[in-house]
Amino acid sequence: MKKTLLLLAFCTVFVGLAQNNITLKKGVIIDSLVVNDTVPETFSLYLPKKFDVSKAWPVIFVFDMDGRGRQALSMYRAAAEEQGYILAASNSISDTLSISKNVLITSRMFSTVANMLPIRNHGIYTSGFSSGGRFSTLIPTFIKEVEGVVACGASVANIGVLTSRNPFHYVGIVGDEDFTYPEMLTIEKLLNRLKFPNQLLVFDGGREWPKTKELSSALKLLTLSAMAKGHVPKDTAYVDASYKEDFVKVNRLYTESKPLLADSWLAEMSEIYQPYMSLDSIKTSRKTLRKSRLFREQNRTQNSLNLKESLIKEEYNYYLEEDIITYNYNNLGWWKYQMEELQKFQKSPEVLQQKMGKRLEGYVKALVSDNVDVLSAETPIDSEALNFLWMLKTIIEPDNFDSYLKIISYTAKTDDYGTALFYLEELLKKGYTNRNELYALENTALLRITPEFNELVEKYLKDARYTIIEE
Repeated sequence: MKKTLLLLAFCTVFVGLAQNNITLKKGVIIDSLVVNDTVPETFSLYLPKKFDVSKAWPVIFVFDMDGRGRQALSMYRAAAEEQGYILAASNSISDTLSISKNVLITSRMFSTVANMLPIRNHGIYTSGFSSGGRFSTLIPTFIKEVEGVVACGASVANIGVLTSRNPFHYVGIVGDEDFTYPEMLTIEKLLNRLKFPNQLLVFDGGREWPKTKELSSALKLLTLSAMAKGHVPKDTAYVDASYKEDFVKVNRLYTESKPLLADSWLAEMSEIYQPYMSLDSIKTSRKTLRKSRLFREQNRTQNSLNLKESLIKEEYNYYLEEDIITYNYNNLGWWKYQMEELQKFQKSPEVLQQKMGKRLEGYVKALVSDNVDVLSAETPIDSEALNFLWMLKTIIEPDNFDSYLKIISYTAKTDDYGTALFYLEELLKKGYTNRNELYALENTALLRITPEFNELVEKYLKDARYTIIEE
C-alpha cells in the first residue's frame, strides 16, 4: 500500500488510503475509518493538534472490547494532546470473538495506521480499561513491535506468556478502591522479579477510567523510557520538569494524609529517574517518610486489612461455588448479611477500611457476574443455577432491574408464580416503570393475565392491561 501524506493549512491532513484520499482533521476524533477494502472493519483515529507529517510520532492503540473506538479515544484525547501521541482504536474487536480473531483484527489495524501515518520506530503502545486493558497486555506476545502497555484497572492477562526476550514496558493504573488493586500490587512484584520494566500508578478512586492526569503521567513514563533507551533524543528540560512535578505529587499526597501512596510513588520514581540522575534526594525523602508516625500507623493498618481482605475473598469464592452446585437458596440470607457488613466497612471512620469495603463489594459483584457469564456459555445451560445467581444479584445489585426480570421469566416458566410475584413487587418497589416490557416478558403469558399480577401493576403503575374483576 503506497503511503502519501500532505499537510494542508493548519488543521487538515489528506491521507492516501488505497485509491481514495481521506481527509483527517487534527484535534478531533475521526470515526469509522475503513481498515481496507477487503474486510468490513473500521477504526477511530485521533491526531494531536500539533501533528506534523515531517516527524515521526508515537501511537497508542486503545482497546474497548465492545468495539467502541470513539468512546475509548475520548477518554485518552486530552492526555494524548498534552504528551504528543497519536491515538487509534478498533471498532471491530469484541469479547464475543476468540483471542486469535481479535489479534488478527488488531494486526490489520496496526498495518493500516503504520501505512497511513509516520509512526516512530519503537513507538507503538497499547492500552485499555478492564477487559480492554487485559487484552492490551496480550498484544506484545503476538506483535513484537509493541514497545509498552498502559493497562487501566487490569493486570497482565497471562503471566505464562511473558518472556525476558520480549520485555515490553508495563504501566498499570488503578484506583485504590478498585477490586483489582491487590492483584495489581501482586503483579507488580512478580514483574519486578522477572526483570520486566514496569510502574504502577495508584489514584484515589474506584473502578473507573483514570482521569487525564493519570493517563498523561503514564504516557510521560513511556516517553521517559524511550529517552532512556535512546529511541528519542534526551530532553533535559522535559526530564527536570517531570521530576519536579513528581516531587510535588509526593508532597501533596503526604499533606493529604496519604503516606502509603506517597511512599509507593517515591519507589516508582527510583526506577523512572535512575537513568538520568542521582537518586539521593528520592532515597532520603523515602527514608524520612517511612520513619513518620503517620506512615507507620497506616502501614500496620493496611497490612492487617490486606490479610482480612484476602480471607474474606476466599470465603466468598468457597461459598459461592458451593451455593451454585447445590442451588442453595437458603444461603441468600447469608449473602445479604455479607453485603450489610460491607456497608459497615464503607461507613467506618477509618479511611483504609472504607476502601477495603468498596474493593470487596466490587469483588463480589465481579465474581457473581463472571459466574453468570460462565454458566450462560455452557451447553446445556443450568437454568436453576443461573436463577440462583440472578437472585443473588438482586441482593448485591438491588437497582439492576434486569436480574428481577430474568427471575420473573424463569419462575413463571416453572409455574412458581409465588416467587415470580414476589420479585415483580420488589422490582416495582425499586422504581421500575417499563410497563410494555413487563407485559412482553418471555414465559409470562399465563402469569400476566392473573389477577395478582395485574393488581401489582395497577398498584405501582396505575394502569394494568387486564381488568381485575371482583367477585
